[in-house]
Amino acid sequence: MKKLILMIAVVFSAIVALVSCRETPKEVKVENEASKGAIERAGEKVDAEVNKEIDKAIDKIGDDN
Repeated sequence: MKKLILMIAVVFSAIVALVSCRETPKEVKVENEASKGAIERAGEKVDAEVNKEIDKAIDKIGDDN
């Protein structure tokens, strides 16, 4: 019984020691317009225009229900 309790204590202390040494990321990358490239910004604008055209087409079709 003593060996079992001792082994549990050793395993628990090893787990605590290994987990407590982990480093957490401290920097969070914030994306804004300046961090995006020209192609990415242009792609987002095109995507927005395409979505508008799709919405217009859906509105023309109407709801058949």
